[in-house]
Amino acid sequence: MSFALSGNDLTFPRLYDVALRGEQVQLTASAIERMKASRAVVERLVASGAIAYGINTGFGKLASVRISTEQVRQLQVNLVRSHACGLGAPLSETETRAMMVLRANALAKGLSGVRPQVVETLCQMLNAKMHPVIPSQGSVGASGDLAPLAHLAQVVIGEGRATFHGEVLPGAEAMKRAGIAPVALEAKEGLSLLNGTQGMLALLSLALREADILVDTADVAASLSLDALRGSPGAFDSRIMHARAYAGAATTAGNLARLNEGSEIRESHRSAEKDTRVQDAYSLRCTPQVHGAVRDSLAQAREIAAVELNSATDNPLVFVRDANNGDIISGGNFHGQPLAMAADQVAIAIATLGGVAERRIEQMTNPLTSMLPAFLTPEPGLNSGFMIAQVTAAALTSENKTLATPHSVDSISTSGNQEDYVSMGMSGARRLGRMLVNLRNTIAIELLCACQGIDLLAPLQTGTLAKKASDAVRAKSAKVTQDRPLTADIEAVSALAADGVFCSLLR
Repeated sequence: MSFALSGNDLTFPRLYDVALRGEQVQLTASAIERMKASRAVVERLVASGAIAYGINTGFGKLASVRISTEQVRQLQVNLVRSHACGLGAPLSETETRAMMVLRANALAKGLSGVRPQVVETLCQMLNAKMHPVIPSQGSVGASGDLAPLAHLAQVVIGEGRATFHGEVLPGAEAMKRAGIAPVALEAKEGLSLLNGTQGMLALLSLALREADILVDTADVAASLSLDALRGSPGAFDSRIMHARAYAGAATTAGNLARLNEGSEIRESHRSAEKDTRVQDAYSLRCTPQVHGAVRDSLAQAREIAAVELNSATDNPLVFVRDANNGDIISGGNFHGQPLAMAADQVAIAIATLGGVAERRIEQMTNPLTSMLPAFLTPEPGLNSGFMIAQVTAAALTSENKTLATPHSVDSISTSGNQEDYVSMGMSGARRLGRMLVNLRNTIAIELLCACQGIDLLAPLQTGTLAKKASDAVRAKSAKVTQDRPLTADIEAVSALAADGVFCSLLR
């Protein structure tokens, strides 16, 4: 089974199928025809001797330098080589595959003036699971992700490095083993491979997928924490949500109500005379408002990324008017500002979700607020229980707060002041992976604390659906009756969260 790229109808599920599950790709017939038509415009311009940026001129600050017809092919090869200046750890296989299919789809739109052969080669590489080694650092997110895409383009032309069957090889050797012929670049084709936002878009798109999993997981963890702290579900009344009609808040409130339905803990505590609390702490009572704001923020970022999935981000763009005429127009669609700002929005959402989870962990481990044994251990003093688990959550949360500092306002001039305002979108998207690991581990700690708290309230049971989450935790981590190292427990529950075990309860 394969997915046909047209440049116009790539969706997040299809992107994830290719990046995560290795689905094969090919070009649609309509995409091939559009690409041939735009290529003809470029070839006519080269034959005429007219000047167009990047086709027969230098690049960036060197745009005024004219390149002879005899040198246009060498110009494209030189561009790829000179821009392959990336550093740092290489992108993962999943990130690389996402980047490749996004670039192929953008070129398939037929506005870049490249031959179908260029995109077909990218498809062949994806289908053979032959992946360029792409360093993660070096892009400022304007004129596209130039350095990362140059390392991708190197392998397309049989240079650079690539992985094939688990082995890192010179690009030419990897192409040979995969049975793929390298591309001999024609006018504009090197520039078209490099000019694009597909590095930052790949990382942002993958981060959005994991963030969606974790915001649902956070609802599950919060529902367990609510019972462990014997909180009131009254704040999640649908009438309250309707009075301030944010979609995300309504979703979370509905999730919490479903998860805690049938809870014996709340019913037993409702009339307890010793409880003088009128309202719960904000980290419980305002869970729909906080988690909901995260949901709405992620939805906004997803809308921006969805536009980018099927956008032409090359420069210049080639517009076909009829069989014999077309226009080549320079613009700025390569600029990553929309994605950089979306990545900042996602970073803030991730930091927020971790921050409120850590506050619930504190509420549960602190005997002044929990009405449970100190640090959730039956014998506090002799045992420290979850004392340092809370400290770890605090450390992860604090780290995410610093990582959430906006990148999109941190421009720095490049290319002889020609590219004088850049987006920093790639670095903004790169930090999301690290933040998501911190968040997932923080939520894992909350799940462990909440299940421990509920166990301390036995024989009373939590809600029917929440109990399934508790059972999943207990299948990996037994109740803590005396001190033991908790790293393995946290990692095991974090892996469950990554696999979607908890969010699947809400489907």
